[in-house]
Amino acid sequence: MEIILSRPERLALEKLIKGRKTRADLARRARLIVLLADGFTWEAIQALLGCSTRFIRLWPKRFVVERLAGLYSRHEGRAPLKRTAQLEARILAKTRRKPRDGSTHWSTRKLATELGISHMMVARVWQRAGLAPHRLERYLASDDPHFEKKAADIIGLYLHPPQHAAVFCVDEKTAIQALDRLDPVLPLSPGRAERHGFEYYRHGTLSLYAALNTRDGQVLGRTVDRHTSIEFVGFLHQVVASQPSGREIHVILDNLSAHKSAVVQDFLTLNPRVHLHFTPTYSSWLNQVELWFSKIEREVIARGIFSSKGDLARKLLRYIRLYNTRARPFRWSYSNPRHRIKSTDLFTVTGH
Repeated sequence: MEIILSRPERLALEKLIKGRKTRADLARRARLIVLLADGFTWEAIQALLGCSTRFIRLWPKRFVVERLAGLYSRHEGRAPLKRTAQLEARILAKTRRKPRDGSTHWSTRKLATELGISHMMVARVWQRAGLAPHRLERYLASDDPHFEKKAADIIGLYLHPPQHAAVFCVDEKTAIQALDRLDPVLPLSPGRAERHGFEYYRHGTLSLYAALNTRDGQVLGRTVDRHTSIEFVGFLHQVVASQPSGREIHVILDNLSAHKSAVVQDFLTLNPRVHLHFTPTYSSWLNQVELWFSKIEREVIARGIFSSKGDLARKLLRYIRLYNTRARPFRWSYSNPRHRIKSTDLFTVTGH
């Protein structure tokens, strides 16, 4: 094949051949074109470049068609893998089986290597199917034989509370530690989070009784050293005292033994307007005060520094006082009344 070069082309090829930053393969192709343009035979070129006849046949053809641009490498790669229904089914089926290397779940790259596809393909299929193998959620199903009746009773108190009655969600947050840091706290600064020393001193523990009024979101609180039936009844007296005389009071609480003792029964006998509603076993999600406990845990307890049990009690009660100035009721909803709860039982409020 005859190669005829213009002067600009020859200068450009010579620059590629002599350039210190030119890739070796590109310089070799440029030298091939110059040798062919100078009339060298294939045998002479093979001796000079140490190349094959296929190399000499391929690159001049590209040069004739595309000139200098034809000398640059073009890696076509394999054709992109299309996401088909069969491929998606294969990915999803493999995802549901455990990896053979003993690990508990797949990652996108591990599954892609196993199937010989792109990890982004796996990620897109997982996203479309709503799969997240790296995530784990735990659950605890209630074994209460009267779950439906108790749950419907409490949901009825939330969604359709009795007129002229108060509804309180009551529980205790036990064993709150009064932790004091031994090292100075490094405050928040730009580019650095607040830092606490690893070592601490424990001054003891307290329990916090809390009663959440579902109508207005106000919270009654009381700290005690131990959560006993006597302390619980004392807190119920505080709840009763917060309401006008003669008002019916419904109290939602869990199945702790201290809530069902003889002392509590005596209190109920003396206070017939107080009605206790027990949540089903393993169903703390039905008690709204648990939502409030999560707030005080995040905002006061988790990062708090307390020099004594008294300091802990003061900070907890101060938080409650300030919280009540801006309290709002929780917007509680139940989206599927047919799920484990019969619609005929829903909204039936009883005392038990």
